[in-house]
Amino acid sequence: MANKALSAVVGLGFSEMSRKPIGTTRELAADAVRAAVIDSGLDKTEIDGLLLNRSPLAPFEDLPLELMDDLGLYDLRLMNSVEAEGSSSVQMLQQATMAISHGMAKAVVCVFSDAPLAPREGGASGGGDAFALYMSLTGIENWEKNYGFIGATGGYAMAAQRHMSVYGTTQEHLGSYAIALREWAMLNDRAFLRKPLSMDDYLASRLIVEPFRMFDCCYPVNGAAAVVVTSVDRATDCDKPPVYIHGMGQGHAGMPGLAGYDRETTCGAKLAGKGAYEMAGVTPKDVSMCQLYDAFSYVGLVSLEDYGFCAPGEAGPFIADGNISPGGSLPVNTGGGQLSGYYLQGMTPISEAIIQGRRDGGERQLDNNEVILVSGNGGRLQYHAALIMSPMETLS
Repeated sequence: MANKALSAVVGLGFSEMSRKPIGTTRELAADAVRAAVIDSGLDKTEIDGLLLNRSPLAPFEDLPLELMDDLGLYDLRLMNSVEAEGSSSVQMLQQATMAISHGMAKAVVCVFSDAPLAPREGGASGGGDAFALYMSLTGIENWEKNYGFIGATGGYAMAAQRHMSVYGTTQEHLGSYAIALREWAMLNDRAFLRKPLSMDDYLASRLIVEPFRMFDCCYPVNGAAAVVVTSVDRATDCDKPPVYIHGMGQGHAGMPGLAGYDRETTCGAKLAGKGAYEMAGVTPKDVSMCQLYDAFSYVGLVSLEDYGFCAPGEAGPFIADGNISPGGSLPVNTGGGQLSGYYLQGMTPISEAIIQGRRDGGERQLDNNEVILVSGNGGRLQYHAALIMSPMETLS
């Protein structure tokens, strides 16, 4: 049975991106929205929806609803600031799709923006201080703070250690993931880390929180990205080739902190993937490529398992065999992902899916771009959302 698309992405825009201060979150968001609307070929007056997403660490006033006034977008029929941690950007596209399907809006702009990096002593800009939050894993107030458990890196590192203990995943498996993404980044002019990375280089890099080394962690930037979502019928009149949304799903595992709950070796991708696959009428075997939220290398591994591409514990060897690298059987994060490309949270995988769907990937463009899985992950593997995208209006 043929599956007709639910909506279409017709515009993609970026602000400038940098490791240095280049403007406020609000200013960068406005730049990205303007670029996305121009890219779509729509007139600004045709935009009747605006969805915003900022980093969960940023205050609301960094990206307020008043952005609509900055942009001269008036009489909007849909407006919201979406907050679901790292799954938010994917959820913006889901909300836009639902609103368009039910007649609440006709053309919706979704934007993520962040400006976390500022000069430190000595003039350098880094993500360590910017993302030094206290991640509650126990549910006991101030426990993590009192023990100096600072940053998401520690929480994800504990999850990776658990996977290593249960399944025998190795440091080299994590390194193989980072190296594969670096190989993709070397083909992407927009990627920030493009220097070749060997296993020796990886193993010689400094430990952040065991087992994570420097190259296991995302590369934050100041910047913004936006997309324009519209109906399938309207998409054919836009300037750029549409990239269609066929399936959507969410899965939120939570973290009760109680014995018997495994919240380290699995994540919400199982449930999110099930919904997205069923809605699109596809299975993991039909997927041409994955664009995964991977703020840490381990997230890529566990996502491959939970989305059904590998059995539990088999992602490490699967990656080490070259399957996700250029020329592999299942290309993953073809722009370098969040480790070597750029960390704009959920907009990183979304933007690369659109680029591949449009065949704008240049050296890294894949011939088979028919079924693209996109994921968003938030918290410590707690929150998850997924899309199935395609340049084809109908999947069969």
